[in-house]
Amino acid sequence: MARVQAQVLSTAQESGVVAEKIRDGIDLEVNGERFRHTGDPQMPLLWYLRDVLRLTGTKYGGEAGENGADLVLVDGKAVSAITQPLAKLAGKAVTTVEGLAANDGSLHPLQQAFIDEDAIGCGYCTPGWLIAGVDLLRRKPQPDDGDIDQLPNLCRCGCQTRVRRAIKRAAAGKVARA
Repeated sequence: MARVQAQVLSTAQESGVVAEKIRDGIDLEVNGERFRHTGDPQMPLLWYLRDVLRLTGTKYGGEAGENGADLVLVDGKAVSAITQPLAKLAGKAVTTVEGLAANDGSLHPLQQAFIDEDAIGCGYCTPGWLIAGVDLLRRKPQPDDGDIDQLPNLCRCGCQTRVRRAIKRAAAGKVARA
């Protein structure tokens, strides 16, 4: 055993490979997978998701996250990804729109309801609406129009009426099955 370790060490030294200690970082879970961020702890979650993990469903909606396009679930609650520095997310579970579908590929009931109701215009705001809707349905399984109107999302394509129908369809369990 010692001879094998010596050979490995010798080979590593010859190749210039140097073992490093595990870097300190921020551990978080994204869509069920564990990640460690070793960069700037003040990096907004949005840029980590889009630029590092290449999960581009979450959109930029302004520095204050004012239109809901950048919503993700953190420990099951909808939050603005642009306003969340990674330092605040250590040990948290993040779910993006890419993580809403089941492992077998079947869509979340709200995703299917969006398809059924044709609640997708240009698509830019859709991921945020889905996250906000999932959060709303978790908090209030039978939301009314007033509850839906309180969501922070904006749609410039005018799909709000279809989004409302989709959320109500998902709440009623009236989603088509593929």
